[in-house]
Amino acid sequence: MVRSKLICLAVLLLAVSVFTMQSASAQAVYGSIIGTLTDPSGAAVPNAKVTVTSATKAISFEATTNADGNYSVTHLIPDTYNVRGESSGFKAFETKNISVSADAAARVDGQFQVGGASETVEVTSEAPQLKTDRADVATSFNEKYVEEIPILNRNFTTLQLMAPGSQKIVGWSHAATENPQGSQQIFTQGQHFSGTAFELDGTDNQDPILGIIVVNPNLDAVTEAKVALQNYDAEFGKAVSSVVTAQTKSGTNDIHGSGLWFRRSDAQQARDPFTQFAPDSITGRFIPRARWQQFGGSVGGPVIKNKLFFFGDYQGTRQTSGITNQLSIPTARAQSTCNPASNATSATPGFCDLSEYTAANLTGGGQAYDPSTGTPKVGNGGTRAPFGPGGLCTGNCIPIGKISPQAAAILALFPQPTSDGVSNNFLGSGSGPFKQDSFDTRIDYSLSQSISVFGRFSLDYFSLSGAGTLGPLGGPGSGLLGLSGSSITHNYSLATGFTKTLNPSLLTDFRFGWFKYNPQTKKPDGGTPMTAFGIPNANTSDPKTGGLGEFQLGLDSSVGNNGAPNNGGAAAISSFGDGLGVGRCNCPLTESEDQFQLVNNWTKTKGNHIIKLGADIRFARNLRIPSDNNRTGNTTSVRR
Repeated sequence: MVRSKLICLAVLLLAVSVFTMQSASAQAVYGSIIGTLTDPSGAAVPNAKVTVTSATKAISFEATTNADGNYSVTHLIPDTYNVRGESSGFKAFETKNISVSADAAARVDGQFQVGGASETVEVTSEAPQLKTDRADVATSFNEKYVEEIPILNRNFTTLQLMAPGSQKIVGWSHAATENPQGSQQIFTQGQHFSGTAFELDGTDNQDPILGIIVVNPNLDAVTEAKVALQNYDAEFGKAVSSVVTAQTKSGTNDIHGSGLWFRRSDAQQARDPFTQFAPDSITGRFIPRARWQQFGGSVGGPVIKNKLFFFGDYQGTRQTSGITNQLSIPTARAQSTCNPASNATSATPGFCDLSEYTAANLTGGGQAYDPSTGTPKVGNGGTRAPFGPGGLCTGNCIPIGKISPQAAAILALFPQPTSDGVSNNFLGSGSGPFKQDSFDTRIDYSLSQSISVFGRFSLDYFSLSGAGTLGPLGGPGSGLLGLSGSSITHNYSLATGFTKTLNPSLLTDFRFGWFKYNPQTKKPDGGTPMTAFGIPNANTSDPKTGGLGEFQLGLDSSVGNNGAPNNGGAAAISSFGDGLGVGRCNCPLTESEDQFQLVNNWTKTKGNHIIKLGADIRFARNLRIPSDNNRTGNTTSVRR
C-alpha cells in the first residue's frame, strides 16, 4: 500500500515538474556561474573553453561556449571561484574571487584580446550586482553577515526579521518545552508563520505539526542564508509565505578554526521597580539568579587535498532563567478564616471573612452569593442572595460549614502574601536551568571531474525545567518563558547527495534528507494531588495523568491566559496549577516525528536555455499525544 502511494506520488510530481527556460538555473543547494564571451569587436566567441576553479579547494569544472558565446556552470556549492576563458588566437582572461551563493547565479562576462594563448589578462572588475537571471524577491546573508550581525542569543531564525514585510508575533509563542531550539514565530507578507519553509542544505527542516524549525543551525556552521519572499523556485512548493534556506560550511585546502564564548548575567541587569523593589525573603536577592553562556568552536580542512574535505562544529548553551512573578493569592485574613482547621482561632470564628474583597471595589464587586438560594446570577440576572454579615464578620461572610473540603485542602497550601491588598499581593521568584549541546559535521568529496558528493549530520540536545512559583499549587514557573515543568528534546538532521555530469549538456543531482523531532515533557510533580484534595477521578498514579490540574480563575493578565470570564474583570485569585495555560508546559507530552525525503533533478542545457525536471518525494511518520487540555482536568471559575 505504501509502495503504491509512493509510486503514484512520484508520477504526480513528475507530471507537474516545472521546466525553466532561462539563462541559468540555480538549485536549492547549489549556485551557478553564467556569462558571455566576446571578441574585441563584441561578436560572440563560440567553442571557447571556460574553467571554473574553487579558490579554496582547487576543484575545477569546465564548460564550452555555444554559438552565441554563452556558457553556464551549474551545481557549484557556495564558495569563491576563479573563472578562466581560453580561445585560439586570443589571450586568456581570468576573473578571480567570484562569490557564488546557493539558489543564485553569478554572472561573469569576458571580452578576449588578440594575442597568444600563453598570455593572460586578469580582470579585476566586480561582477554585476543586477540580477537578470531570475525573478525571485529575496534577501541574502553571506558568511560575514551571518557571523557579525548582532542577534540576541545568536538565534539563526531571527535573520528572517531582516527581510522586508516580516513581523514577529507579540504576546504569544510556542511553549519552551516544545520549542527549546527557539524558532521564532514570524509573519511574512501577512501570511501565518507556519507557511514559512525552512531548508537546511536543500532538505526539509520544518516540523509539519507546529510549523517551526527543527534544527536551528549554529551561526558558526552557516556559510550563507537566504530569505525568499516571492517568485521562489517551484521546487520549494511547500511554502506559502517565504522560504528560509541555510547552507552549512565545508572544509577547504587549508585548516581553519574558530572559537566562541559569550556570557550575560543578572549582574548586568536592571531591577524591575514594580516587582523587584525588595529582596526575596528566602534568597535575599533583588533579581533572581540569571546566567546565559554560550561556547563552542569549529574546524575545517582537507582529508585529501583537492579531493576530500571535512568541517565540524560544536556549540553549548547553559542558561539559568531568573523570573519574578507577581500574583494575586488569598489574603492572610481569607486564609486564616476560610480554612476550617484554623477558623476556630481566627478573628471571625464560624465565618469565612471575604469583606476585604468587597471593600477593594473589584470589577464585578467581589461579592460571594449563596448557591443554595434563588437562581444562578449570570451577568446582572439571577435571584441568589449575597452573603452578608455574620458573627464578628462585617460583610461578605460565608458560613464555615459551606466551605467544601476540596476548597479547604487547596486553600491550606497557598503561601502567605508578601504584601497587603487583595490584588498583586504576592511576589515569587526562582531560576530554571536550560542546557543545549549541538553538533554538525560535513564531508565534501570530489570523486572525479564529473561526480561530487556531500554529506552533513546535525544533532541538537536540549534539557530544561522550572518549578511553580506557588510550590505545591504550581502556578507560573521559574523556567524559560515562565516554564513550570521539564522537557528533554533530541533533534536530528541528515542531508546527503551527489551530482553527476553525464555529458556536457546533461547533469543530474540527487539528495536524501531525514530529520527527527521528539520533545518529551513532564509535569513538575508526579504524584496524585488531585486525589489528596479530595477531588476523585481526576487522575491516577500513572505519570501520564498524575499531577495537578489547571485552575483558571478569570481573565488573568499575570499568567497570560483568558480562562473563564469573571464579569469582564481581573481575577481575584491568579490562575494556578499545572498545564499549558498556567505553567507554559504542554505536559505530559509524547512526540516522535521523523521525515524521509528523496529529491532528484535533471538539468539539460539546450542552446541558450536550461531545462530542469525533478521530483521531491517525502514520507513522514508523526506521533503526537499532547496535553494542550490538561489530562488531569481544566477547572475554570463560573459565577453562579
